[in-house]
Amino acid sequence: QVQLVESGGGSVQAGGSLTISCAASGAPTNYYYRAWFRQAPGKEREGVAAIDRGVNTDYADSVKGRFTISKDNANLYLRMDNLKAEDTAMYYCAADRAVGRHRSLDGTSYTYWGLGTEVTVSS
Repeated sequence: QVQLVESGGGSVQAGGSLTISCAASGAPTNYYYRAWFRQAPGKEREGVAAIDRGVNTDYADSVKGRFTISKDNANLYLRMDNLKAEDTAMYYCAADRAVGRHRSLDGTSYTYWGLGTEVTVSS
């Protein structure tokens, strides 16, 4: 069983940067597919960024060029630059052993989820 715990959320002004982290335990996640999702108040959850078992990454169009996903053994990171008010949301990390092709940003592809860390961007 994999446990995921996010950290690093907070409040930042528009144009600023923030890096959030996700620590995994309970199983070796080095070879898992991992991703970040977010959900803003009143909106559906959306996939933000994903990384496969290697170094291949996918990004939502809304964050391309601004967000960077990376991993380091059991830890997953999301560096967010040039933040906008519309990036305000609860951010969740997710993991799974296998994810279907072209489904890396689909929340139904992932079994394991953290409880989230909140990011607020003020304009």
